[in-house]
Parts: sequence; structure tokens; C-alpha cells
Amino acid sequence: MMTEPNVNPEQPGAREAEARTEARTETQAGAAAQAQAQAEADRLGPRPLARPAVDPAQAAVFGRPQGVDGAFDQLYSPQKTNGVNLAPPAPESLAEAFRRPPGAEGVLLERPREATGEVPDAEPPLWTGTRDPWRDPGAAAVLAGPAVAADDEAQPAKRPPGALLSLPEVLFGRRVQPKALVLLGVVALLVGAVGGLVGWWVADTGTELTGSATIAEAEAGKERPAGSVAEIAKRVAPAVVSLEVFKPGAESGEQGSGVMIDPQGYILTNEHVIASAAADPGVKVTAVFIDGTRTEAKLVGGDQKTDLAVVKVNVTNPTVLQVGKSADLQVGDTVMAIGSPLALQNSVTAGIVSALNRPITAGGDNGAPPVTYEAIQTDAAINHGNSGGALVDSTGALVGINSSIRSAGADGGSIGIGFAIPSDYAIKIAKALIKDGKVQHADIGINASSTVAGSSTMGAQVKNVAPGGPAANAGIKEGDVITKIGNRLVRDSAELTVAVRAHDVGEVVPVSLARDGASFVVDVTLASD
Repeated sequence: MMTEPNVNPEQPGAREAEARTEARTETQAGAAAQAQAQAEADRLGPRPLARPAVDPAQAAVFGRPQGVDGAFDQLYSPQKTNGVNLAPPAPESLAEAFRRPPGAEGVLLERPREATGEVPDAEPPLWTGTRDPWRDPGAAAVLAGPAVAADDEAQPAKRPPGALLSLPEVLFGRRVQPKALVLLGVVALLVGAVGGLVGWWVADTGTELTGSATIAEAEAGKERPAGSVAEIAKRVAPAVVSLEVFKPGAESGEQGSGVMIDPQGYILTNEHVIASAAADPGVKVTAVFIDGTRTEAKLVGGDQKTDLAVVKVNVTNPTVLQVGKSADLQVGDTVMAIGSPLALQNSVTAGIVSALNRPITAGGDNGAPPVTYEAIQTDAAINHGNSGGALVDSTGALVGINSSIRSAGADGGSIGIGFAIPSDYAIKIAKALIKDGKVQHADIGINASSTVAGSSTMGAQVKNVAPGGPAANAGIKEGDVITKIGNRLVRDSAELTVAVRAHDVGEVVPVSLARDGASFVVDVTLASD
């Protein structure tokens, strides 16, 4: 290292020495600058920056907030107190967890109470109730010892098993007292003796009429082909109901049967079954189904002249009986009667068609006039309570409404002569009752009686003629004997009634008459009754 001489400027020649020193310094500085410029000329410059264009929408989303040109940390600079940077405040949750307890803000360290002799405060329990909130309330509680036994716990010593005695040792080894062996033998003999005596007594007191028996049980299958009585009854019975007619508070009432003919709840029955309900609004009608369901039935309408009526029940999806054609029946066809005779619900009887187109006159109930209708005669058992029930054919279709019987006495039961109203006629009347609540019948305007035995002409003899009626307008007089209505023979007054009602109101029908030994035919325009 070179040092400049200590030159006093006041001495002669000092300025020349200073000038030489400055010139030498400038020469050295120039040489250094020339060397640095030569080094920079040999080094490559930085690559120019490529700044792609920025989407204005993205710049609005990701750019700095308005008014901020520098880094983001400038927005959140630490707090300063007296020129000292302070850390930001701690989160409230951490401050609450780690701050000093209330009243100890100025205490830096506190000696434990055990060292000072003070009793520490008891910690409050986690819960105050009797139930453990951390345990499943449905879990079972088990009381047992510790999972791991302590080392110092004394384990009880196990006794080694004793030697088992053999029979020779018991008998001859004097290991058991002889008295005990004798006593054991006596007990065994007594037990055997008592058992033998009981067996002998049981065998001796028995006779040849008692004892065990071997019974052969048959497992043959029941044959119920389609069309059998059992198969038809199973299908048809749910559509036949029992009708109970009674007045609330009364000790007794009436009972009959009915047939469900329409899914809306219409039930067809006999008029004499519900006659008391038609006369007294206080009388109630209850329909009882095969499953025991009971429901109130409302009277739709009744026709005393044909002994038919319709009631309605409010039920959902009832079983409805299919209606057949009674005109297709022949004598000898198999039929079944289903109803509730003598309150025995859903009783089934079978028989045949004994006769067809049988005019029947049945006495009216409670002073009502007699009822005349054309019936199917059958030998299927029909009794009181079957009235209004179903008469079905071999396919299970409705062919008649059971209505009356002939019996040996006033209160007698079935003797094999029963009558049913044909389904063709019964359904016609039911439709009129459902539509209008009443029925209009064709009327000829006369009163007649059957001719007496021995008369030269068999038919219905005219007793009187209604003035201005259809018969009077046609020229029919008292004493005339009507022998034919249309194509139907008339042999008595009952056949005259059913022959007239077989036609419609306003229809013109030819009527054959016998008068004073002469026969002639007149045209009669039927009126309404």
C-alpha cells in the first residue's frame, strides 16, 4: 500500500508534489473505467420482456383494488405504537382460550396452592344428572372386576381333583360303610317293587273295550269341478245378503234376503220383506254380508202388486250377481236357492225346475191385497227367510227371486214346492223402481173370477166392468168369459192378471171372449193401473 508523503503546503515545492499526486490518481481512475467498459461490451444484455395483452374483464376481477399501486401487504401493514411495529390482534377464540383468568391480568406467575398450603377449589362436575350423557342410553350396564388383575392379588389355590372310587373299592375296599350299601340296596328294591305294582294294577283294571286304536285317515282330494254346487255356491254366495227389518227399541223384527244386482249398491228383494219399512219411516233395514259386514239399507221403492222392491247400500266394490235369462229355462234344469232361511245366513239348497209360467196368488201381509205373479216352481228347499234370495241356474246366473212356498200348514216349512219370480220380469220391475221409485202396470179395467167346475168354457169370467175403462170401450160386458189375451191362454183369474201385466201400458192386444155360446175377439187398448 502506498502512502503519500507528509507535505506541508507552506513549504517550497509542496504544490508541485500535490499536482503530481492528483495526476497519478486521475490516470489510475481512467484505466479502471476503461477496463469496466471493455467488460460490459463483452457481456450480452437481457432478453426483452414479452408482456401479452391483459383481458379487461380479468383485470377487473384479479387486479389490485382501486388506489393501490404497490404490494397487497401495504394494506395490512402492522400497527405501530411509538414507532414500534406491533403484531395484529389474536383471533377472539384464541384470546378467550389462552388469556389470563379474570382478576389476574397483572399477575405473571402464580405459585400453586399446594405450595402455599391452601386447599384447591373442587372442579365442578361435567354433568349434574344421574344419567351419563356420553353413554348410549340403550346400552346394557355390566358390573365386573378390573380388566387386568393386580400383580399383588393373591390367586386362590386350586384343589387337585380327588381320586374316583371304583366298584371293587366301594364294595371290598372298605371305602364306604356296609350300612350305607345295604340301605342303598333296600331303596332300589322298594322303587322296583312300587313300579311293578303300578304296572300290574294298570294292566289288571283295563278291559278289552279300551286301549290304543289305529285309525285309517283318508287323504282323497275333493272334486269340485266347474259347475258343481260347491263351486257355484262359492262364487254366488257373496252377492246374496241377509236383510234385517226392525224398529229401534222393538223386541223383534222381520228377516229376509236380497240380491246385489248393481255395483252402485242396489239390492233386489221381495216387497213383503220391507213392507213395514215402507209403511213406517222409523223402521230400519240393515244389510248383512257374508263376511259379517253390516250396513244400513235405504228403501228405493217397492211394488206390492208384483211383490218386488229395491233397497240401496253404500258399499265399495260389492260382489254383483250376473243376471241370466229365465225364458231359457226348461223343466228339469238344475237350480240352487241361496238365502237366509230362519235367520241362517247364506244357506244353499239345490233342486230342479218343477214347472214354468205358474200363476201364483199369495196372500198379502198385514191386510194387504193378494199378490199375483207368474212364477218358477222348484223343489229346492225354500223356507221363511229365503224370501228375496237368489234362484240361480247351473252357471251361477240369477234366474229368479225366491218369493213363496206351499206348505202343509200356516207355519209349516218346505215340502218341496217353492216359487220364484222369473228374473226377466223381476229385472224389468227393478229398473223401473230404480228410475222412478214406482211401477205402472197395464190394466184392462175389469174384475173377474175363475169359472166354476163343470162350466162349458174354462177361463176368467167378467164380474164387473169399470165405466169408461179399456174393457168397456172395447165392448166387453159382465158375464163374458175371457179365454185368451194375445197369444196366451187364460184358464183362471190369476192367468188373466199375469197375461195382462205381460204387456205395456197403451198397447193394443186382441182379447178372445165367449158370450152366450159364441166366441169372438175384440181389440183392447190397455190403460195404466
